[in-house]
Amino acid sequence: MCPSLIAFDYFCSMSGRLLRYDMGAGVEAFSTERDAELPYYVVQPHQVHGCVIREVTDPMTTRAELEGVDALVTNVPGVAISVRTADCIPVLLYDPVHKAVAAVHDGWRGTVQHLSQKVIAEMYFRYSSEPAVLKAVIGPGIGPDSFQVGQEVADAFREAGFPMEQILQDCGPKRPTDQNPMNGGLHIDLWEANRWLLEQAGVKPSNILVAGICTYKNNDRFYSARREGLKCGRIINVIKLEE
Repeated sequence: MCPSLIAFDYFCSMSGRLLRYDMGAGVEAFSTERDAELPYYVVQPHQVHGCVIREVTDPMTTRAELEGVDALVTNVPGVAISVRTADCIPVLLYDPVHKAVAAVHDGWRGTVQHLSQKVIAEMYFRYSSEPAVLKAVIGPGIGPDSFQVGQEVADAFREAGFPMEQILQDCGPKRPTDQNPMNGGLHIDLWEANRWLLEQAGVKPSNILVAGICTYKNNDRFYSARREGLKCGRIINVIKLEE
């Protein structure tokens, strides 16, 4: 179920336990690996799997000031915004024309609520960002082989209008093994679901990078709440306009 990755004009590279994304001139974007140190202060919201979007203009905004927020936007150079994940899907957006960025926390609940599309609409409202010029990164998150779900979650995606033939796979009876505890059952492809949301909003397929890194399978490099429990650490997914 892993989506086919197109040959992008920007790429991922490793540097100092940071997974860096080259989204073009004027912006810096990366995801932290385990125990990585942030190179500078990063604004981090207190997420609740909701749909609240907040604009950030103060580079020293605290997490306490962003209670209940799951997406951040800014057009202020030097303000590093982020979302925290540990299996949920981070989406980073960059408008190279009007110089604006966004960081989106897309767990399955945020994905079902079309949060990334709401953020794109917010960027258009605030910064006149046309979806067709946006560059997007879908960062490390739980992959389709590992995201086993119940019928109620599959039904929520169906009711939200997702193309189930693209994102849902019925792998038969659950057959957990030591090698794959998530063997069998229903599986949702959150990477593909978020890619589909971006395309439906008008983002060009050639401007969408899917990192394709499963946090559940790569928990030696990235935190995974499903494998380690909810109290595990968090990946910080950062985007910042250069000053």
